Amino acid sequence: MAGHSKWANIKHKKGKADAARGKVFSKIAKEIIVAASAGGGNVDDNIQLRALVQKAKGVSMPKDNIERAIKKGTGELEGGQLTEGSYEGYAAGGIAVVVKVLTDNKNRSIAEVRHAFTKAGANMADQGAVSRMFQRKGQIFIDKSLTDEDTLMDLVLEAGAEDLKTEGEQFEVITDPADYDAVSDAITKAGIDMAESELTLIPDLVVEVTELSQAQSIMKFVDALEALDDVQDVYTNFDISDDVAAQLDAE
Repeated sequence: MAGHSKWANIKHKKGKADAARGKVFSKIAKEIIVAASAGGGNVDDNIQLRALVQKAKGVSMPKDNIERAIKKGTGELEGGQLTEGSYEGYAAGGIAVVVKVLTDNKNRSIAEVRHAFTKAGANMADQGAVSRMFQRKGQIFIDKSLTDEDTLMDLVLEAGAEDLKTEGEQFEVITDPADYDAVSDAITKAGIDMAESELTLIPDLVVEVTELSQAQSIMKFVDALEALDDVQDVYTNFDISDDVAAQLDAE
């Protein structure tokens, strides 16, 4: 899940790290295939691919898996024919949901996503009805232990970043998509490792959830979507109140 609640973001990143490794590796491999297909298989020339390889190594994805995914993307191996798709709708309380998929079978993807929406009592919407509530941005997370705020601020703003924020134990760098490569490259050349780096969707307006039952319902729904093999990302526009977050943390 991306582009929403700080609390939910932390929780779900942990959940992904604890999930079955095979599923995590499969999702990253698909991203690598698409990145290599779009920008080539050389990590020195393909910033997005370089970030994904770093992400793969961060979850201990085997080197052979990484190299195989790159070769599929460049056409050296078969199996790199993936199509990107997007589905939209509303969860409990009108919370916006955008689901991004990478698939070799669109019919399977839409059937699985639609089933997850129906089971959760959520409603799917027409293309563009929900995604217009988000902005596409570059988002980079850097551990605070690796640099200080002033140094990083000067570096990323000079490279074209829009903003630098503090998120717990990390710095969050926001860029326009057109400047994402330049900012990522500047950080890499400065010798600073990126914990995460991706093009994402960030909501224009965040809705605070103040009821425990609604928060549980939304989180369960997002978990169900993220468990689908073809789903790469789920974007929402909700945050969780401090009271509800405390109750969820206590569970």
